[in-house]
Amino acid sequence: MAQGSDSNDTSYKSPSPGSRPSSSDDVKKVMRREKNRIAAQKSRLRQTQKADNLHLESENLEKENAALRKEVKSLREEAKYLTSVLNSHEPLCTGLAPQTPDHLYPPHHSSYHHQHIPVPHY
Repeated sequence: MAQGSDSNDTSYKSPSPGSRPSSSDDVKKVMRREKNRIAAQKSRLRQTQKADNLHLESENLEKENAALRKEVKSLREEAKYLTSVLNSHEPLCTGLAPQTPDHLYPPHHSSYHHQHIPVPHY
């Protein structure tokens, strides 16, 4: 196995006996590789956590969307029902008949009186 081919291999292989390496350069190289390995590991962990968080957020939004769709369906059904109740009641209700201006603005009298208009109670 060649040195540096495995990113998890932090062992140092001594040079051949005929060459004279600078030990401080080798130490720096090993330290740099170790720091890089740790940084890469942290980066992969952050990516995994981000993906997990996005997955959870997606699931929560899907649940919220389903609940909102259910509420919209319920409200539409209620609106349809109330419209049908109103439509069936309109012919019976005299309070909704079109009024002439005399009914809207009664003539003034010497004393201030409110004209009582009966309003049906539901």
